[in-house]
Amino acid sequence: MLVTIAQLLLSLSILVVLHELGHFIPAKLFKTRVEKFYLFFNPWFSLFKKKIGETTYGIGWLPLGGYVKISGMIDESMDKDQMTKPPEPWEFRAKPTWQRLIIMVGGVTVNLLLGAVLYMMVLFVWGKEYLPLQNMTYGVHFDSIMHEQGFIDGDKILKIGDRTPETLSEVSRRILIDGERDIAIDRGGNRKTITLDDSVVETILDRKIRSLFMERFPFQVAQFVPGSEAEKAGVQVGDFILGANDTLLPFFYDFARYVPNFGGDSIWLQIERNGMPMTIRTRVSEEGRIGAAPEDPRTHLHYERIDYSFGESIPAGWSHGIQTLSDYVKSLRLLFSPAGAKQVGGFGTIGSLFGEEWHWQRFWEMTAFISIMLAFMNILPIPALDGGHVMFLMYEMVTGRKPGEKFMEYAQIFGMVLLLTLVVFANLNDILNSQWFSNLSESFQHLFGGSPPGGVD
Repeated sequence: MLVTIAQLLLSLSILVVLHELGHFIPAKLFKTRVEKFYLFFNPWFSLFKKKIGETTYGIGWLPLGGYVKISGMIDESMDKDQMTKPPEPWEFRAKPTWQRLIIMVGGVTVNLLLGAVLYMMVLFVWGKEYLPLQNMTYGVHFDSIMHEQGFIDGDKILKIGDRTPETLSEVSRRILIDGERDIAIDRGGNRKTITLDDSVVETILDRKIRSLFMERFPFQVAQFVPGSEAEKAGVQVGDFILGANDTLLPFFYDFARYVPNFGGDSIWLQIERNGMPMTIRTRVSEEGRIGAAPEDPRTHLHYERIDYSFGESIPAGWSHGIQTLSDYVKSLRLLFSPAGAKQVGGFGTIGSLFGEEWHWQRFWEMTAFISIMLAFMNILPIPALDGGHVMFLMYEMVTGRKPGEKFMEYAQIFGMVLLLTLVVFANLNDILNSQWFSNLSESFQHLFGGSPPGGVD
């Protein structure tokens, strides 16, 4: 948990500081006074602040973003006294419209470019490793919702729509984002096309399915957790687990799906050790596990790897950044449904992207994704966001008239209330979707035979 929080705070700090520099630098170039430059918001007090020249630099305690306070501008500071005085040459409102526009789009521009640059760096430093569908020797392991659609574990995916996908993530993306429904498969040497239900995406969202497809690979024991029931029973590292009781289960996810049915009981394991078949009886924990972890799929499946030179990483990183932006924009339509709205997440959801262990490659990939996401969200024409200011500046450029200051004040208040409502809604979703709330709900049901106050039956 602490590692996740640390990664989230570091990522947000980098993104906020660079975003605000996107406003700060053009403001300074156009000789516009910047009164404050803050990382995080500072209602009532600051963790740190120091005035250098005409600008106070500080760190707030509320990590909902950051800000630069530019003289002569109605923003989240709601400093109205300044606006009652005649404009001064160093104020934002005294600058030509095109200069004000550049100042306002600076933050979004930095976020977009930063995302692409980070993807370039990741490709240059770590390259790209992936498992092509054609290398999935044992076929695909499907989630239960895909079984309902007609898939069987071991099917090999050939096409989706009229395209030949390269990876499982591409198949998922084309189903969820592009709306493809026809999937051609190879089942035991026979070609077949499965057409997904029109409601499949809504069902996926409603059930909170994380992975529709996974690689299928043999269950070869790599290690044991402390106190492993399998290890106590005599299973050894390197053994292949082929089944349980009288059921053939040679692949890891098949076994993992089967064993929880025997939680607190015992089962007979069918294993292979050095080419010799054996049978071992082991107890299954109350949680439905035997305490054995499989070898990495790379042991049994051939992953492809692409290494990029510095020059090659530039167009590849840029292309990946644009694709990420496109997919993110398309995915927003999924939120306009009852199940989709429940997927809107706050800091908990964002933090979960980083994982509980610190891996620099994943950290930079997630930071790049969040940067691109923030670029799009910030340019939306909502008052209090950069896009709201841009919208009013475009109105001024077209009509030759500035919106009234009273109107701008009310618009700013409306935007701030709207954004605060969305933040509360998103973080409330995190709480309602958390394991903590699920455990609390179960406790209330056990104690009182119903749902907790405010819960859903």
